[in-house]
Amino acid sequence: MSRPDLNLLLTLDVLLAEGNVARAARRLHLSPSAMSRALARLRDTTGDPLLVRAGRGLVPTPRAIELREQVARLVQEAHAVLRPAELLDPSRLARTFTLRTSDGFVENFGAALIALAGREAPGVTLRFVAKSDKNSAPLRDGTVDLETGVVGAASSPEIRTRALFRDRFIGAVRADHPLAKGKITPARYAAGQHVLVSRRGLDKGPIDEALASLGLTRQIATIVAGFSDALTLARGTDLVASVPERHTGNLRAGMHSFALPVDTPGITVSMLWHPRMDADPGHRWLRECVRQVCAQ
Repeated sequence: MSRPDLNLLLTLDVLLAEGNVARAARRLHLSPSAMSRALARLRDTTGDPLLVRAGRGLVPTPRAIELREQVARLVQEAHAVLRPAELLDPSRLARTFTLRTSDGFVENFGAALIALAGREAPGVTLRFVAKSDKNSAPLRDGTVDLETGVVGAASSPEIRTRALFRDRFIGAVRADHPLAKGKITPARYAAGQHVLVSRRGLDKGPIDEALASLGLTRQIATIVAGFSDALTLARGTDLVASVPERHTGNLRAGMHSFALPVDTPGITVSMLWHPRMDADPGHRWLRECVRQVCAQ
């Protein structure tokens, strides 16, 4: 079957509204001869004369009268589909967004984000899921709407990103830990028993490289997959946890925190999303909410 020329819908709509070839041509910025050819094509396509001569004018056939409202509605719907999205009224938004967040995000930013969303869009539900890896597949297949974390090599190149804040690693120990008093030197820090955070189970990281440059080695007593687990262990033992400062603020309540005595690279925490969500008004609103909360 041959495909119909959908451009003829617009021509038919104007012809039926005007009932005059010349006026229809002017509305569509066509010459009268071009409009006459378009009417001939419409007659061939529909199998009906549509407009027939009556004296000096044209009158619609019963088929044309039958089509008039339907064609006008189709053209209006097509215009609505193709024009830019209207400004969003968050108070009327009813939607569930799934956020895959890095360790510590919910504990530090979740309450503020839920409060902001509740004020602006009470019909929105935020669903948080844990981020166990940097695979971009959940963003690509739509099971996740937005993600937070450090952009890594495993992130798909088409994924959109926006930096939220810079962070640095600090040390954290229980309030009455020996390291809670006195100056923290590289030697004192390295002499402690440490909990290392590594999702991949690695036994070394940037801190160990910095210590090695000073001829020091720290003892890793245990390895965990997340910062919250590391802080939970450090809170109840003599273990030393090294965690991002801003990302773990609430998790470190009641603990003693200190600047690391060695230089380590900072990290940039970003939000990530798939490009198909770029222009979606609801998703834009969500991204702005996350930006505002993290900027506070």
